[in-house]
Amino acid sequence: MMTNVGGFMIVNWINYGLSFVAGSIQWRLPLALQFIFIFVLFATVPWLPESPRWLIAHGYEVEAIQILADLENKSTDHAFIVAQHQEIVYGVQYEREHSIKWRDLLRGRTEDGTKSARRLLLGAGTQFFQQFGGINIMSYYTPTIMITYVGLSNSMARLLSACNAVSYFIFAGVAVLFVERLGRRSLMMISTFLQLVAFLCISILLKYAMANGSTECAKAAIFFFFFYNIAFAVGMLGVPWLYPTEINSLPMRTKGAAVATATNWITNFVIVEITPIGFQNLGWKFWPIWVVTNALFLPIIYLLFPETSSRTLEDLDAYFRSDPSLIVVGDKDAISSKRPLKYIEKENDEVHRVEEQDAGVRERTSKVDLIVDVEARHHEVSKIQ
Repeated sequence: MMTNVGGFMIVNWINYGLSFVAGSIQWRLPLALQFIFIFVLFATVPWLPESPRWLIAHGYEVEAIQILADLENKSTDHAFIVAQHQEIVYGVQYEREHSIKWRDLLRGRTEDGTKSARRLLLGAGTQFFQQFGGINIMSYYTPTIMITYVGLSNSMARLLSACNAVSYFIFAGVAVLFVERLGRRSLMMISTFLQLVAFLCISILLKYAMANGSTECAKAAIFFFFFYNIAFAVGMLGVPWLYPTEINSLPMRTKGAAVATATNWITNFVIVEITPIGFQNLGWKFWPIWVVTNALFLPIIYLLFPETSSRTLEDLDAYFRSDPSLIVVGDKDAISSKRPLKYIEKENDEVHRVEEQDAGVRERTSKVDLIVDVEARHHEVSKIQ
């Protein structure tokens, strides 16, 4: 997401610079510049390592083990790597045996025991919350907002939009420091609450600005446009892209990510289409709508969304197989940002079992080697005699 927001920041500054240029270059150059990044992406993707799960699913066991070892900086025969490999193999086999078809999912006839439909809705829900939290009102229409509601010139509105994009980029980087430490739930709730505060203050300030012609209130609202982007960047920017890939069951992971992404772009389209209509017909009353949406999302996240931070995909499958309550608040294992002890113990037991197996194999091999050595020496003695 840092590269995404970095691109957004660059585009804002390009648009600001080109606002001083006349002619078709204003729109031709921004389109042409995109080819640079397309070529960079095209040239670097072949060098990216493949997913170990994909490799195992397609029969490339040796390559998968090597990548796991490289990621953990351990040898390929280390007990932890062997245990991880076996766990992924089990997950791939389970996915094949319990694959879910779209028609079964839509009919609610999934029988894999891991709450696939519930997890699908949770993953897609984060993307719905992201868009109806109001981000693309700001991303698409900040210059229009500055001109229409605050009364700034076109040049100043574009300059402030570009500056806003810089703060957006900086705080997107700050979020990286906390996404594992605080967990997905906490970041989503903090971000959503701060978005609510931003929209509430914008609503109040713009109401008085439009009712009384107060330029001071209008200009004060500029701070909260910046504040909103900061609030979004620290949580709801990145987490909705992480959460669907983490929360969905192994057989549903690809479908879950697809549904979540589709939800994002469909709701993005809706927001972008309704915003100009809202500006024109509702004026300042358009802004309290987003106070309400963020206020609704807060308790839903708090009550229904389990934590995915520090969990493996297999941990989450095990959690949902236990038939957990719809309300997660009372379940410490469901909301802790740290990996639950029971999953750590299970993994340690598996590593210990592999170590014992290896020790047993080495012991049997040593005995066989000893017997062979004794027999060889006995044979040599017999030949001498």
